[in-house]
Amino acid sequence: MRFIFKTDYGQDIKLARHGGHVFWYGALGLLLVAAPWVVPEYWLAQLTFVLIYGIVGLGLMLLAGFTGLFSLGHAAFLGVGAYTQAYLTSHAVPFPIALAGAAALSAVVGVVVGLPALRVKGIYLGIATLSFGFIVEEVFARWESVTGGNAGKRVAAPELFGWSLGSGGAFYFLCLAIAVVATLAILNLLRSPTGRAFVAIRDSEISAQSMGIHLARYKTLSFALSAALAGIGGALYAHKLQFISPDQFNILQSIDLLLMIVVGGLGSVHGAFLGAIFLISMPQLISLTKDHLPPVIGQAPGLQSVVYGAVLIAFVLFEPLGIYGRWLKIRTWFQLFPFYRKGLFKRQKSFTRSDRLR
Repeated sequence: MRFIFKTDYGQDIKLARHGGHVFWYGALGLLLVAAPWVVPEYWLAQLTFVLIYGIVGLGLMLLAGFTGLFSLGHAAFLGVGAYTQAYLTSHAVPFPIALAGAAALSAVVGVVVGLPALRVKGIYLGIATLSFGFIVEEVFARWESVTGGNAGKRVAAPELFGWSLGSGGAFYFLCLAIAVVATLAILNLLRSPTGRAFVAIRDSEISAQSMGIHLARYKTLSFALSAALAGIGGALYAHKLQFISPDQFNILQSIDLLLMIVVGGLGSVHGAFLGAIFLISMPQLISLTKDHLPPVIGQAPGLQSVVYGAVLIAFVLFEPLGIYGRWLKIRTWFQLFPFYRKGLFKRQKSFTRSDRLR
């Protein structure tokens, strides 16, 4: 078991708490950098999708996991970023500027959507964001001069400073660099007063307001930052597929994104990427096992939806902390063995008096 002896206050805000973090994250970084040379092209493409969905998951994790505001229409921000990137690059706008424009426009839309969050929460906020998702999907289908309508829109391969990033390896490194920057930005944000305000709002809005936290400002900011990351992910998503259409950003995509962070581990940065791995690998696992199932089950059209629903129910009932929460329990068991206590991670509800009386 590791004991960390702290000798100065700066150790409390370090990204790497001890040498083990430096070693393992360094090894992970080396593996990710070496992936184009050791991983087949197909699996490199899947890893690229993991990075893209991880970026989007970071934004949704910031909103739902750290601020406590759930969105059932987050695929709309993904679509805004994708179509903005497609439109700007088709008009010869450089890739970095187009990417910044996609993030900025998505953030503006996020502020507009975040306005209902100032008055509603819980299931009512979910309904408001769900309605927004339907509206945006309809706009994508009807605004044919910009989006191409239901016929879709082709997206060219990105170019950066005269270099074409159309190959799998080059685009993978682009996604990896953006994912690393986004992860470091979120980690530093959570250590700042703004991030602490987000967490305070999640835990108790009344207590946060009593400490002087401006609820309207921070809720709107959380929506804007979450939408901006979703817009960046949408821009990369459009370049990766090189073709987008309105049906790619429907309610099912929003549910997949919410499923991703719940299964990965709500309230943890690790959970965004673990959930992305789950979301990308699950269809592959279903395809591999489909041939070994009885034809009545294996050929059923709704098999993937049934499996997703069963997995979500299982995690909510038996592992609400997600994949990352299960890993924390396994790690703690090994660290404390043989003194591990069975009820160490037992769920308990903590609330303030003001919350209880509402």
